[in-house]
Amino acid sequence: MAASLRSNISLLGRTNEDLLREKGKMMRPMLCLLAAGALGKINSDAVHCAAASELLHNATLLHDDVVDGASLRRGKPTVGAILGPRASVLVGDFWLVKAMSCVQSISDGGHKVRDVFSKTLSDLTEGEMLQLEKAVSHDTTQEDYIRIIYCKTASLFEAAALSGALSVDAPKEQVSAIGCFARNLGIAFQIKDDIFDYLPSEAIGKPSGIDLLEQKITQPLLCVLGEMSPSVALNTRVRIGKIPSQPAVADEIRAMVVEAGGVEKAAAVMDSYIEKALLCLGPIPDSTEKSYLARLARYVGERNF
Repeated sequence: MAASLRSNISLLGRTNEDLLREKGKMMRPMLCLLAAGALGKINSDAVHCAAASELLHNATLLHDDVVDGASLRRGKPTVGAILGPRASVLVGDFWLVKAMSCVQSISDGGHKVRDVFSKTLSDLTEGEMLQLEKAVSHDTTQEDYIRIIYCKTASLFEAAALSGALSVDAPKEQVSAIGCFARNLGIAFQIKDDIFDYLPSEAIGKPSGIDLLEQKITQPLLCVLGEMSPSVALNTRVRIGKIPSQPAVADEIRAMVVEAGGVEKAAAVMDSYIEKALLCLGPIPDSTEKSYLARLARYVGERNF
């Protein structure tokens, strides 16, 4: 990643170095390399796929920070807060281009890997647009929600794992299995993030309650809406539409969801996806890497940040 991001433009080079120092969980490259190791032997193509997945992920974060007007990311000031939103978009574009350069450098099965990442780029855009649409209409269904989080989060988990498998020329059945694992893992990962938004800020070490302020209907609220009468559910959705002019409504709905057990019910949905992910590992040969993939799935459910 560092080699890909080098630039003789000093401001860009320094910014990239700062971002690399503040790396996150590195879930996507970890998933890519574990998939490659479980199905073959990690090679340079697998490393390029892993780098591409994390470069692409960070490119989306740089763009998201502009859309969300975020001033902090991983506890540090965002590029947008320091250099302005224009710079954040430009740096995000640079990371996106470098992600695609990593994909282009892949030799064995390169066209299949390019197709995987191309699909993910499309998914990411469609997910964001669907979420924007539903934030206006307030009629998000469970099916809509799963589609949104697949596109926005799970599709890149899937791409990371599939590209790792393809980089070592794994058999078709095993490629399908590892994609199934990553897809369900990514959905569980995002549900966990959406659960965090209903927990106290001090419990997770970052601001919470943001989703409702942005009129996003996520799993904890969906679980509670599903148990309401149609008229009460409709009234709740109408109230969500009032949040921009009446921010206190967000706190009221959030408290209602917590009191109604929405967090626990959402956790049960998340657990079901983790179990699906673990079942998908069936066709994968036993190995240290496979055991780490299973541990990674369990970590997603247990993590507290």
